Amino acid sequence: MDARVQLSDRLRAEIDARREDVTALTQALIRIPTVNPPGEGYREICEFVGRRLERAGYAVELLRATGAPGDSEKYPRWNVVGRREGRGAGETVHFNSHHDVVETGPGWTTDPFGGEVRDGKVFGRGACDMKGGLAASIIAAEAFAAVVPDYLGAIEISATADEETGGYGGVAWLAEQGYFSPSRVQHVIIPEPLNKDRVCLGHRGVWWAEIETHGRIAHGSMPFLGDSAIRHMGAVLTEMEETLFPALAKRTTAMPVVPPQARQSSMNINSIHGGLPEPEEGFTGFPAAVVPHSTRLVIDRRYLIEEAPDAVRQEVVDLLEKVKAERPGFRYDIRDLWTVPPTMTARDAPIVAAVSRAIGEVLGVAPEYVVSPGTYDQKHIDRIGRLHNCIAYGPGILDLAHQPDEYVGIDDMLDSAKVMALALLELIGPRP
Repeated sequence: MDARVQLSDRLRAEIDARREDVTALTQALIRIPTVNPPGEGYREICEFVGRRLERAGYAVELLRATGAPGDSEKYPRWNVVGRREGRGAGETVHFNSHHDVVETGPGWTTDPFGGEVRDGKVFGRGACDMKGGLAASIIAAEAFAAVVPDYLGAIEISATADEETGGYGGVAWLAEQGYFSPSRVQHVIIPEPLNKDRVCLGHRGVWWAEIETHGRIAHGSMPFLGDSAIRHMGAVLTEMEETLFPALAKRTTAMPVVPPQARQSSMNINSIHGGLPEPEEGFTGFPAAVVPHSTRLVIDRRYLIEEAPDAVRQEVVDLLEKVKAERPGFRYDIRDLWTVPPTMTARDAPIVAAVSRAIGEVLGVAPEYVVSPGTYDQKHIDRIGRLHNCIAYGPGILDLAHQPDEYVGIDDMLDSAKVMALALLELIGPRP
């Protein structure tokens, strides 16, 4: 038996022996509520992860994204980055996980922050998205260092803020500081929950914008003296239903987006606000009789690699101009909120090849190559860091993310950790 096969067998056995450890680590991470917004528990979880990494021989930095969107004295945006040098020169492999989670919402049958273990699964908010992935990457790296202490290069592990709200207080800020520069890091794995037999190459593009229609306030009993901004917005929504949504449904992509329904352009009406503001809590009276002078609509447009970002925006502007030409008194403003172009790592990129071979070795199947319908932090590594050797790979089922009774399978975490460890062996293992 050659040395490579021996190391592979030892690595997998070492990870199997850490079953209780990966379970307990996932539970501990879930039990630190890091709900975003507003951004609770960020420092606590970063200090917890930092202590774990320091015990494993990592040099650890606790970093606040001062000035980033969402950062405040009450809710500071904390990130942690650990780096463990090998015994010789080589490349760096970075595992990046976001530590924030979304609100719990209703419908839970378990404590969302209890980390209950049942039927081989760990339950809790963030279990699959993505504290299970963070735990699996830590276990993978620790097992690798134990079995292959003479590795070359370096391993980095980060737990970062705000992915659920765009990542600007986390990976984007770190990328701006040079933490994802190709001179520092050469390979990145983001353990998002996209199934353990899949390699996620990237994601669709996104453009968020707010449309505001303007009217004129007047007494509700004499609406002819005013101009209803809500009715104007109704005309916008009608035009979207009749022309824009059917047009988007006809556009498809060669990107292997999952689920298949997302292989077309799409747009979500995120929110609509018009008329009087919500009354203060405890108010029990009736609303005032006024014609609404303003209505705001937020749109979430997901677009394909075949579409130009400028054309995506112009399509909505053209729709608004069409309504304006047909509707007397129609006035509007449109404000860009944020935008990220599509990204897709090449199938022959080194990190793709290494993880693909590891999946075949651990699971005995050829990997499925997919693209995410929504964005994740690869966008900042690609766009700001200029590092194009990045994928998402991790345990968990994407459909469970943000759901009640979210869970991650313990066997899935172990299998994913084995894949990550074998990828490390190929990328920075000792050379014969």
